[in-house]
Amino acid sequence: MARSGRAAAAALERRGVEVVAADRSHGTDEERSLLEGAGLVVKSPGVPGENALVREARARGIPVWSEVELGFRILEQPLLGVTGTNGKTTTSELLGAMLRADGRETAVAGNVGRPLCALDGLLSADGWIVCELSSFQLEDVHELRPRVAILLNVEPDHLDRHGTLDDYRAAKLRIFARQRADDVAVVPAGFQPELPGGARRVEFRFDDPLPAEPLVPGDHNRENAAAATAAARAVGVPEAAIAEALRTFPGVEHRLEPIAEVAGVRYVNDSKATNTAAARRALAAYADTPLRLILGGSLKGESFQPLAAALGPNVRAAYLIGQAAADLAAALEPAGVRVVRCGDLETAVALAASEARPGEVVLLSPACASFDQFENFEHRGEEFRRLVQNLGA
Repeated sequence: MARSGRAAAAALERRGVEVVAADRSHGTDEERSLLEGAGLVVKSPGVPGENALVREARARGIPVWSEVELGFRILEQPLLGVTGTNGKTTTSELLGAMLRADGRETAVAGNVGRPLCALDGLLSADGWIVCELSSFQLEDVHELRPRVAILLNVEPDHLDRHGTLDDYRAAKLRIFARQRADDVAVVPAGFQPELPGGARRVEFRFDDPLPAEPLVPGDHNRENAAAATAAARAVGVPEAAIAEALRTFPGVEHRLEPIAEVAGVRYVNDSKATNTAAARRALAAYADTPLRLILGGSLKGESFQPLAAALGPNVRAAYLIGQAAADLAAALEPAGVRVVRCGDLETAVALAASEARPGEVVLLSPACASFDQFENFEHRGEEFRRLVQNLGA
């Protein structure tokens, strides 16, 4: 009953549906009583399919929907969907900016932070919705049909939930399953395997010609811009509006977000880098800059060897925090990286600040989830911002 659960309950209650809220583990008898007379279970994305209440519902033949499935069914506006391992939020917000630059009433929702159901009653009939969709949200969609669906990339992530990369990829591909011939599927150039559904396929590359260069830095952000541009073109946004959004879109919080410069040292918040692929993109963006790198958090079943291989000589030290510290050290130390075990973020920021020299960057790009020490990646990024601002004070 966090954000998506509360939004789903409110949308159903506005339609006269009786809602029972479940927000904890129940015993078998309690589960059966909760499901008496139920016609539908709406599952928040953080709840796995193995949850006892969900299993009992399926055993009884009660439909199980994700919150975005409910949102799609109650909202009448056309939906543009964005999924992928990394870049979803940036691409979703940039695509929303392109639609707004064309004068269209547009809301961005989904995994970006605002639940899809929270848009109920807020948009006019001719509005547009851009919806960021995680693999967790896509597990339980059935009729969800984006008019344009974007898949940015698929790299190892959430293997603690999905088990295998193939199962994780299959969850992502559900975004295309209900599309029809008059819909558009936007995918990376050369992406395999075949896509489900019947949409027209449009491919993008990071070096595609664009009507303007994006304000946000990095090859990965140019790739995000190419995907957003392909989607905007597919729904008729003119080149001038696309160019305006590319030139002015500043990026999103917690993704390569400059925080401050203190005593000649720059501090950058990349708390949204919750897997190694995202952290590697951040490293590539600062490949020519001396770095003090803060890593760590909760484990997700992912190997840290690719991250260790990506650390160049510009990385002066890695400051490790959280549950993953021992695994990170085991991967980084054999690669010749100087490792400082800090325990928590406050200690890591203080030690990195004490060792950093003018011209260097202290980069929080954890390559891990945040749930061992924080509520979510936003909470972690906000704490980093607070600690850096205290350094300046």
